[in-house]
Amino acid sequence: MFRKILIANRGEIALRVIWACKELGIKTVAVHSDVDIDSLHVRFADENICIGPAPSRDSYLNITNLIAAAEVSNADAIHPGYGFLSESAEFAQVCDACNITFIGPSAQTIALMGNKAEAKRTMKAAGVPVLPGSDGPVATADEAKEMAEEVGYPVILKASAGGGGKGMRVVRTKEELETAFQMAGAEANSSFGNGDLYLEKYLEEPRHIEVQILGDKHGNVIHLFERECSIQRRHQKLIEEAPSPALSEIQRRELGETAVRGAASVGYYTAGTIEFLYDKGKFYFMEMNTRIQVEHPVTENITNIDLVKAQIMAAAGEKMTYKQKDLKIAGHSMECRINAEDPIRFTPSPGKITTFCTPGGPGVRVDTAAYAGYFVSPHYDSLVAKLVVRGHTRGDCLMRMKRALESFVVEGIKTNIPMHLKIMDDEDFKAGKLSTKFMERYLV
Repeated sequence: MFRKILIANRGEIALRVIWACKELGIKTVAVHSDVDIDSLHVRFADENICIGPAPSRDSYLNITNLIAAAEVSNADAIHPGYGFLSESAEFAQVCDACNITFIGPSAQTIALMGNKAEAKRTMKAAGVPVLPGSDGPVATADEAKEMAEEVGYPVILKASAGGGGKGMRVVRTKEELETAFQMAGAEANSSFGNGDLYLEKYLEEPRHIEVQILGDKHGNVIHLFERECSIQRRHQKLIEEAPSPALSEIQRRELGETAVRGAASVGYYTAGTIEFLYDKGKFYFMEMNTRIQVEHPVTENITNIDLVKAQIMAAAGEKMTYKQKDLKIAGHSMECRINAEDPIRFTPSPGKITTFCTPGGPGVRVDTAAYAGYFVSPHYDSLVAKLVVRGHTRGDCLMRMKRALESFVVEGIKTNIPMHLKIMDDEDFKAGKLSTKFMERYLV
């Protein structure tokens, strides 16, 4: 097992890793930018090192400074959290070259799954269903037109090297395609330094369902069931729950087995997620996230498995003690992401939090690094807290989440709590009638 882990991140995920390390008896090193000196992850780590000024490129994305911090502190592993360098094959490769364990999969796996076109081709070869479309990048607009005619409109163009909605365009007619191809390619090149695009059939109102994967370095891979992630805005998730209200037990088992097959085909180890689109009873591979997810707590709630501890243990070379046949779903769990933003205009709301009172009671968990007096910086992600509830049924979760949201007090900044409360009262949401287009009604 590791002696000391450097956490190459900030905020609530850095704290989450610290809690896991404390329970494993591992010392921790927090890194921070100059504006994060008063952050809780700095306070609760065993050591802390400043790695640069506020802009991420000069601190949390600065590989040289991170490796230097790990070497100075004698850390034998680095946990990247999520975001920042968590899916950087270069960072994983540099860690390996410096004899520091990267707590995640191999650099080769990260690179393979990070290229969306290659990932799709790899999953297809492993027998994982994929959307009709190109097997790799389409070189020209004319080639894209030919492919679009073959699969049928509407289609979607996606950046091969990225995600998050960048370099993505929905095309409904052949007249739109050439302009969309040029715009998506330019945006992809600007965002990822790679303008390659691939083309897929576009589903109008699919659900977004992902499967939590856990593997070790001994060739064992299991799944920890699925999460429903259809409530999202601009390709950013807002509410997640487990299990999905849409699946039968047969579908759940088939989806889990499919995800395991895909992960095993690339020799996957530690925690990861395979994401699918679900439409009219069929699943299609979308992408693989080679890291811990923001929404991992809902899976922890229904499986009683600490995913961060399991991730660390797998990276340390320990063999998994979990067997697929022993895993059962216990109840239902739901997470609301509490963001610092105007709930009507959806614009960021940085500033100083003057009052911060979190809800409690049975089945309520709050993952946060915020506190009264904390300054929400405009330099980083707007996530303030993750409010996670657990109940015997989905109905229990809905009532518990509404109660918890109503008693969550954040003053000094605006948050999206009012929006979450509105969704909890939505009849379609209560009935489990979800799709990735659900939030469009709130954006009018």
